[in-house]
Amino acid sequence: MLFWRKKLANKNLQMPDFLIIGAMKCGTTSLYRYLIQHPQIEPAIKKEIHYFDLNYNKPIQWYLNQFPALKTQSDRITGEATPYYIFHPHAPYRIKEHMPDAKIIVLLRNPVDRAYSHYHYAVERYGETLSFEEALDIENERLAGEMEKFQKNPYYKSRNYRCFSYQKRGIYIEQLEVWGKLFPKEQILILEFCEFFSNISDSMNKVTDFLGVSRFKFQFEVYNQGNYPPMSIETRKRLVEYFKPHNERLFQFLGQTYNWN
Repeated sequence: MLFWRKKLANKNLQMPDFLIIGAMKCGTTSLYRYLIQHPQIEPAIKKEIHYFDLNYNKPIQWYLNQFPALKTQSDRITGEATPYYIFHPHAPYRIKEHMPDAKIIVLLRNPVDRAYSHYHYAVERYGETLSFEEALDIENERLAGEMEKFQKNPYYKSRNYRCFSYQKRGIYIEQLEVWGKLFPKEQILILEFCEFFSNISDSMNKVTDFLGVSRFKFQFEVYNQGNYPPMSIETRKRLVEYFKPHNERLFQFLGQTYNWN
């Protein structure tokens, strides 16, 4: 069993209202930047606080200090967006402990496209030197033994698990099953990347309704849009086959299907 508990000094602390938990490279930056335009939503000091994954060794007050709205009598809601939360093995349990009433927002993208976008981000930000195909070939080797290290050390920070998990992060069903056991379904909003961006106005109405704030006329821009050559046909076929059984389980879990090819 994963070790995740931390004793709270004060269980009556006022906590943020919502979290965008991921997934990585699925539009979370755009969604968060839209939301903080809303007059009833106050941003955190920055989009990604990483408290429940990378900074959990710090006191809870450190986390609360990242939200200016919590320091005033403001009636504005507040939240953050850290896409590693959905994937980090300890984060859902920690969030349940500290924020059992939080509204949870998830963005999902075709895992094939997500993996390729993640790879190019890793080349730029994490120093990935392998080709995409080579990185896929050795992903299991890179991640071998990492879960055991998480189990032994609650504050373990795995660079490989966070940075080079191109396929693993796209197995959404394994992640959502955990969150679904911890939080009631009415507290979780799941959005699909293509559907979200094909009609952003309607999508944002769903989000504001979910958060319990008024509908708003947002200004839209797509952030962090990658610019890289297309994936090879052979690699795409390989990944489609890899994700097929996981996607089928996901669609059954969600009660709907997406056109992910």
